[in-house]
Amino acid sequence: MAGDLFSSHTTLTPPKGDNDRLAWLRLLRSRRVGVSTFFRLMREHGSAQKSLAALPEIARAAGVQDYTVCPEGVAVAEMKAAKAVGATMVCFGDTAYPAALTGIPDPPPLLWCIGDTALMARPMVAMVGARNASSLGTRMARKLSEGLTDAGFVVVSGLARGIDTAAHLAALDGGTIAVQAGGVDVIYPRENATLADEIAKTGLRLSEIAIGTQPQARHFPRRNRIISGIARAVVVVEAAARSGSLITAKNALDQGRDVLAVPGHPFDARAFGCNALLRDGATLVRSAEDVIEAIGKEQVAQPEPVPQQPPKPERSLRDTSKLHNEILSRLGPSPVAEDQLIRDLELPSQKVAPELLNLELDGKIIRAPGGLLSLAH
Repeated sequence: MAGDLFSSHTTLTPPKGDNDRLAWLRLLRSRRVGVSTFFRLMREHGSAQKSLAALPEIARAAGVQDYTVCPEGVAVAEMKAAKAVGATMVCFGDTAYPAALTGIPDPPPLLWCIGDTALMARPMVAMVGARNASSLGTRMARKLSEGLTDAGFVVVSGLARGIDTAAHLAALDGGTIAVQAGGVDVIYPRENATLADEIAKTGLRLSEIAIGTQPQARHFPRRNRIISGIARAVVVVEAAARSGSLITAKNALDQGRDVLAVPGHPFDARAFGCNALLRDGATLVRSAEDVIEAIGKEQVAQPEPVPQQPPKPERSLRDTSKLHNEILSRLGPSPVAEDQLIRDLELPSQKVAPELLNLELDGKIIRAPGGLLSLAH
């Protein structure tokens, strides 16, 4: 298909009925359709049904033979499974879709939700930290969580052991959202099954991953970008040098969110990440009042509705596929510095960096500490 496939920049219309929602799900679950490609297709073709019809020809133009879209039966089965566990689909553009997520570069086209979706309209603060948290760390997480919910904030975390668990438990009465790495019906770790049930009753669990999917390593970076993207700020309570909490903090900075950290003793490895964030300019946190002061009390007020539009595409599918192939061809099992890769490609970093993130979210490349990249195994 000749020319720029995505010259149209129309506003994305949310699905209007079950058939529309089924088409959205089929499109998103189709092979080689990630978040960016989903929005590009929707902008160009105007609907999920038309995008599905165009996909095989687009794939052939990109050199992919014998391409088939996600079968209707697969999407129907997922929707039935969602109904069986009490999950509802919230799509980009729906009234219930969190406004903060619409502003990140790679917002999830849809979320599976169990619980009170109205919580996503309230101001949110994310809290993350070490899974092997210390007693002092969990006490601090509980104190912060209680103070934030008392002030009207919803506390967002990832349902993991340690800091996440403490933050959720303390916020059950005031409002908490758990963003899951696997399907919204799959509880990980299993020890948090009771907590997950309680969150479903008084709070909200959500995930962009297919119903019934067990969490895999590549799902956690995707979850982390939602944790930071849905919130006004991210508070880190204990984090090791190489931890998912620091990845979430980096996401937050990239998304324009405030990053705050609780200081710790230099001899405690769990304090390394927080102390490094503070050294690099994060706001120091001693209490919930510090968080509220940094964010601004006006954030507790009900936010005004904002126009929900997907990010504007910068290149066609064919150009994107070509760039992905060039990136992957230059990577191998041995890590390469990201800045070196960008120099080798002889392209502006602002064009390469978003596609590196997309490849990372798709599980095709691995990002190691220090900005090193390698092919996924």
